[in-house]
Amino acid sequence: MARDSQGALVALNRFGFGARGGAAGDFGNAASDPRGFVKAELSRPNAALLDVPGLTSTPALARAMFEYQGEVKQARIAAKAAEAAKAEVQPGADRSEGHGQPMAPKVANASGMSAMKPDAAKPAMPVNVVQKTYRAEALARLQRATIADCGFVERLVTFWSNHFCISANKGQPARMWAGSFEREAIRPHVLGHFPDMLKAVEQHPAMLFFLDNQQSVGPDSRAGRNRKRGLNENLAREIMELHTLGVGSGYTQDDVTSFARMITGWTYVGRAGRLGEPGTFIFNANAHEPGPQRLLGKTYDNTGLGQGEAALADIARHPATAKFIATKFARHFVADDPPPALVARLQSVFTKTGGDLKAMTLTLVDSNEAWQAPLTKMRSPYEYLIASGRLLARIPEDPGLYLGGLNMLGEPLWTPPGPNGFPDTNAAWAAPEGMKLRLDIAARISSRIAPSIDPRELLEVAVGDAASNETRQAVARAETREQALALLLMSPEFQRR
Repeated sequence: MARDSQGALVALNRFGFGARGGAAGDFGNAASDPRGFVKAELSRPNAALLDVPGLTSTPALARAMFEYQGEVKQARIAAKAAEAAKAEVQPGADRSEGHGQPMAPKVANASGMSAMKPDAAKPAMPVNVVQKTYRAEALARLQRATIADCGFVERLVTFWSNHFCISANKGQPARMWAGSFEREAIRPHVLGHFPDMLKAVEQHPAMLFFLDNQQSVGPDSRAGRNRKRGLNENLAREIMELHTLGVGSGYTQDDVTSFARMITGWTYVGRAGRLGEPGTFIFNANAHEPGPQRLLGKTYDNTGLGQGEAALADIARHPATAKFIATKFARHFVADDPPPALVARLQSVFTKTGGDLKAMTLTLVDSNEAWQAPLTKMRSPYEYLIASGRLLARIPEDPGLYLGGLNMLGEPLWTPPGPNGFPDTNAAWAAPEGMKLRLDIAARISSRIAPSIDPRELLEVAVGDAASNETRQAVARAETREQALALLLMSPEFQRR
């Protein structure tokens, strides 16, 4: 079979995370059959699942978080008690020696001379299990992306995780559950069906917390009448605007309000565990708005939990949803302005298959547009850092460098600036300041790694004979290995996909 170097570059960069260094031979494997190389991951059973020892379920994490919060509370109480005891021993200025500061009590030492009595040790604060969990989840994700053959399935995970995003900065539950949310609601469905993913996402405690649906109570429900609480429309609005139909698809504010009424009672079990196991989804009938609701021209009878689920299933199969998802999918993988014919085919497959995401993904890979469009999209910061680690054959052992780099480049892990996720256009990532920061990171990587590698050999691993003459000359003429590696990491062939 003929060697297709440009096809290999598209396979590895557009669909994956770039070639791995060492003996992986990714570029040669991709060049022999670019489309087959990309598709290979899609045929592996449970390819997207992340079952790593030490990573536990959302309910288990909820229990750990609640225990940690209780320990912190007790440690603070003990600290205050220690401070109060210290104040009693050091009553005030009458014990001072001319400087207005109370003296610590004196005790006799072994020689009989007086010595200062040390303060009682402050109670130790418990280990921050929330941040520890966040870092463990991050490391597992980083390692999976780094070792994957092509990385296409992991790219699908990052796409859908950004589409259905939460922010770890919302509060401790969001930071604690950011990784388990992705593992439980996103990964099982990236090659499954969109309606199943949509339901898993919207009923996950992390999403309910992020968009405040646990605070939404039907005004005429039993809880609403007793507590004088009302609707919170955040989840309903974002489902329609960002997750499914899209802006300008024809829904109205009345539709948002009606849908918000239908999903009242969608919540999760809290610390007390009165309704079930803490950290699990629960339908609280006492908070559900009674009566039928009308949404997008259709009336839904009050069937409790089933009312909102029926509406969600219909929205998932709405023609506007198919168009919105197909456009966003093509924009991510092909171009900021995706080819209309490709979008139309993706939309048609989505509609005909009831949202079969594997079928839509295969349609993308089989399209000529995806292979012929120029590699003009800029890698996101996450893609850039993962590609760098893969090329240098460095499997992360600590997430700190990656998390710090993502913060520096403006894409902190699982922490988008809003519910619409991180941007997915060149304008967002190709700004001069962002490129300067990428150069800084490339220089830092090079200063640590360059002496042990030959950047010219690494260029062949990453790009093969698809490298431009300009890139080859820049790497070859660099004054030092450090400079050569930095130039490689900043080359168009490495930065664009």
